[in-house]
Amino acid sequence: MATERDAGVDPEKRAGPGAGDGLSAADAPLRARTSAIVALGAIAVGLIAYLAGAWPGLEDGSVGLRFALRGAQRPADVVVVGIDDRSLEQLRIRWPFPRSLDAKAIERLHDDGARAIVYDVQFTQPTTPSQDDALYEAIEGAPGVVLATSEVGQNGETEVLGGNANLAAAHARAGAADFEADPAGAIQRYRHSISGLPTLAVAGAEAANGRRMSTSAFEDGSAWIDFRGPPGTVPSVSFSDLIEGHVPKEAIAGKVVVIGATSPVLQDMHATSTTSGAPMPGPEVQANAVWTALHGNPLRSAPGWLAVLCIVLAGLAAPLTERRLGVLRASALALALGAAYALAAQLAFDTGVVLVVTYPLAALLAGTVGTVIVCYAAESWRRELVARYAGVLERTVRERTAELLETQHEIVHRLARAAELRDEDTGHHLERMRNLCERLALELGLDAGEAEQIGLASVLHDIGKLGVPDKVLLKRGEFDESDWEAMRGHAGAGADMLADSASPLMRTAETIARTHHERWDGGGYPAGLAGTEIPLPGRICAVCDVLDALLSERPYKPAWTFDEAMAKIVHDSGSHFDPDVVAAL
Repeated sequence: MATERDAGVDPEKRAGPGAGDGLSAADAPLRARTSAIVALGAIAVGLIAYLAGAWPGLEDGSVGLRFALRGAQRPADVVVVGIDDRSLEQLRIRWPFPRSLDAKAIERLHDDGARAIVYDVQFTQPTTPSQDDALYEAIEGAPGVVLATSEVGQNGETEVLGGNANLAAAHARAGAADFEADPAGAIQRYRHSISGLPTLAVAGAEAANGRRMSTSAFEDGSAWIDFRGPPGTVPSVSFSDLIEGHVPKEAIAGKVVVIGATSPVLQDMHATSTTSGAPMPGPEVQANAVWTALHGNPLRSAPGWLAVLCIVLAGLAAPLTERRLGVLRASALALALGAAYALAAQLAFDTGVVLVVTYPLAALLAGTVGTVIVCYAAESWRRELVARYAGVLERTVRERTAELLETQHEIVHRLARAAELRDEDTGHHLERMRNLCERLALELGLDAGEAEQIGLASVLHDIGKLGVPDKVLLKRGEFDESDWEAMRGHAGAGADMLADSASPLMRTAETIARTHHERWDGGGYPAGLAGTEIPLPGRICAVCDVLDALLSERPYKPAWTFDEAMAKIVHDSGSHFDPDVVAAL
């Protein structure tokens, strides 16, 4: 009875999905359990890290990278008046400036139509009465000025301009100017209020919009600062140019103006989440926070349930897909999913949603690494089992291979003999061709396997004669043109008989059958190939076939002597035959 292997059924395909992929179908339950364990472990890694905030600096750094990829978006409704190096050099006044100079700046901004004035300089300590009065009068004359402070009482009271009563009388407000940095020391968020006092950004936005900002727009009391870009993105003018009247009115009118120290020597510089190597001046940080508040905090964190869902799906990705795709494809797919998630996080960020990135990627990595480790262990175990039976399998394969080769050789010889019997050649032409072609191939430098294959394939060189009519093949007289045409057809006919085989031996035999009558000078048939266009097996067989024919007695000629035959071969070197093959012969 024929076995499934004999019938051409692949044993691995017979075993079903997963066979040959590390574990057989019989181990499917074990495979499912290990996949489930790996997936649960990966999900646990991601969830525990996320809930514990295991690496806040890394996650915050990913937000900075998203800012950088989004690029700069220059705001049109906020401007910074910077006390910069130019101001310190041109005004030639020691810092802090006299308050009459600040008063003059406020008056100019009010006259130019500023929407709101946010002064990021603290006026908590008195100076001289004349200077303090000048500042107070300027603030009183420009309703809605917001003044910064970092000293806030338990109930939101401050010492700005002498206290809350003076602020109220001047129609001004105070705002808490401090920010909380992330674990890496970068400013990313701002609060709604500190100890009951609105932050400078909230107070500035309320002064500009004329309405209170609800705490519902803040997550646990704080919100992402939607930075418009790296340092220098927010439009700015020099404080000295403002004082001297060199700033165009249209640069101020209708805008929220943030005034403060931007010169590095005044040491109000901060790291932010814009990933720029340069720190950002404090007034520009405040201006970005004010813009964010003005626009209702457009940058929001994605809900926690979505982060958990992403972690779970990421942890499942590699263990589940490995069962269908195998470990290499599953790992590649995991990398692709990671890249796709990072891209999705960037697209979401561009629309105002901050997705958690590093924790789902950690779950994806844990699932992928765990899957690779499990599959490696399973494959090692499987190979150990296979190795135990390697001797038996090797012997069986060797015996089967020998049987197949013997059968193949027998078929080749029987086919060749069938063609030879029609040609009245009762000698041992085929055996001589095989031996001579094999030895000549070895002489030309081919390895023993290639030489043996050419020798065996050469016995089928005239298989096409099976298609030549007897009246032509057995004709004793001279051939006319139609006879020659029929005879020349045996090369193509023989190649066609041997074509489309998966066997290397048959492919070589097809090549020899088709090309052994081609000539080095291009005058042969059937294709008129020339030189190295003729495959080497065809060139070898051409020489050997002619030599054996010359040395053999035929009804139409006596046998030539060896010297006569070799002289003819040498004479035709370079015209009929490949000179290198003749030299090797």
